[in-house]
Amino acid sequence: MIVSDMAKHEPDLSHLFHALADPTRRAILTRLAEGPARVTDLADPTGLRLPTVMKHLAVLEAAGLIASAKDGRVRTCALRPGALEPGRQWIEDRRAAWEARLDRLEALVMRGMEERET
Repeated sequence: MIVSDMAKHEPDLSHLFHALADPTRRAILTRLAEGPARVTDLADPTGLRLPTVMKHLAVLEAAGLIASAKDGRVRTCALRPGALEPGRQWIEDRRAAWEARLDRLEALVMRGMEERET
């Protein structure tokens, strides 16, 4: 099956897009774009219990989007620079391929219209 073969070859992308699929995780990333934050500070605006937020953070960390460090009893999270780059590049590659296909289709249609006019 093509889909499962692709997933085997791009596991990092699968983790990345899975992590980005959840609105709570995207909200956490948006907050971390402002700078590092303690886990409790990330949990407060979500209205979720701390264990639930910790699970979301674990998904983000497994996807390589954030890094966390513990200092005593306080765990702080921060965005990892460049972590979204593989996803951006994958999307850009698909966009470029589709743009090329549409350009070829447009050229074909234009040739067909010119042939009808002559």
